[in-house]
Amino acid sequence: MKKSIYSTLIFALICLCSSAQTFTVSTNKRYILKDNKPFVWVGDTAWELFHALDRDSATFYLSKRASQGFTIIQAVALAELDGLNTPNAYGDKPLINNDLTKPNEAYFKHVDFIIDKANEFGLNIGFLPTWGDKLFKNSWGEGPEIFNVENAKIYGKWIGNRYKNRRNIIWILGGDRNPRVGSNDVEVWRSMAAGIAEAYGGNDKVMMTFHPQPNQEGASEWFHADEWFDFNMFQTGHCRDNNVYDRIKNSYDRQLIKPVIDGEPIYEDHPVCFNANDLGTSNAYDVRKALYLDVFAGAFGFTYGCHDIWQMYRATSKPINGPHFYWKKALDLTAANQVKHLRRLIESRPILDRIPDQSLILENSNSAYERIQATRGNDYAFIYSAMGKPFTVNLGKVSGSQLVGYWFSPQNGELKEVGIVENKGSRLFSPPTSGYGQDWVLVLDDLSKKYTKP
Repeated sequence: MKKSIYSTLIFALICLCSSAQTFTVSTNKRYILKDNKPFVWVGDTAWELFHALDRDSATFYLSKRASQGFTIIQAVALAELDGLNTPNAYGDKPLINNDLTKPNEAYFKHVDFIIDKANEFGLNIGFLPTWGDKLFKNSWGEGPEIFNVENAKIYGKWIGNRYKNRRNIIWILGGDRNPRVGSNDVEVWRSMAAGIAEAYGGNDKVMMTFHPQPNQEGASEWFHADEWFDFNMFQTGHCRDNNVYDRIKNSYDRQLIKPVIDGEPIYEDHPVCFNANDLGTSNAYDVRKALYLDVFAGAFGFTYGCHDIWQMYRATSKPINGPHFYWKKALDLTAANQVKHLRRLIESRPILDRIPDQSLILENSNSAYERIQATRGNDYAFIYSAMGKPFTVNLGKVSGSQLVGYWFSPQNGELKEVGIVENKGSRLFSPPTSGYGQDWVLVLDDLSKKYTKP
């Protein structure tokens, strides 16, 4: 009898631990924690992952991204590309007769497998319950439109209950659609969030945000004060040299403080502004600039994306907006193998006290093309020069009578020594190279902290 009671208590404790909130917001409300440790969001937009790939292919994809230093994969349950009526790799559709009260167990078993496999590789899932065109369509939406205020909560509660014990999930509502003026779209999304929160047992037990189309305020335009809305997410889109830093900083400066991230900056190998004929295709340098400018402006992490990967372009799929490579080959595009350098840099120094601070530098440009962006902790500073332009640093902003400096290459993670710098007055720093594609980060550390090289 005692053994039976003891076993029951142990089982209850395991269940309680498994359903506890894994992700939380830091005390200063600037960062995300996982199991009380800083979580560096290094995302990939694999929107069609659940819908397009079989289990072997999904395993291959996840293994590769884990080896490249990614930490979270953004993917959609009810996918964009006719995700309701085109079956997945096993011939299963997500809903029976497109009825939200009749989810197809076989389809979601496949979703289960991928989420669990991601966990095995140490990856998390930025999990979208649906793409936004299931709420309403626009010129490229596939629909059909199946959500309203009532069934959004039912579906939210169902899918929340199914996945509430997975400890590698952050929920992302929205799916590339902004709520329409004069509609009840905002209430539909709030209803879905309420259903998910109810499944978890309260807003404080689940981490949620919203993925919008490009705008100036991100998802905060509609949801910033909502209790379920834990951090602001932007999509800054697929035009070259956007003012991503202004949007991130404006969100960072809101009086109701919440973490902020760019959930979809310019993709690698994407038609620039959807106009490859006139503007060409984005490259690794375009991507790097957006990521470093985002993070140094105050984002708690960053998301990489690739035009060939989001749609999982393959021989059997219809190409969307001119992809160039099948998805397996695209996994090794240049910028995808460079994101690990930014992650390494972030994790090499204390994370939670890092703030954006443009007062570190005297000169700057309002153009992202040659932007210089500065961020610092209490005892270190990172300054990014998009074109390797020289800049003057206002010293004395971090601790220490002397600083030790390095030039860090976003292209390959290599370091070049700067040497010892007296931490007073101002000083001009000139990156090792300059010009198109020659971006550099100046690292300045309080010498007394004896940090290892980044």
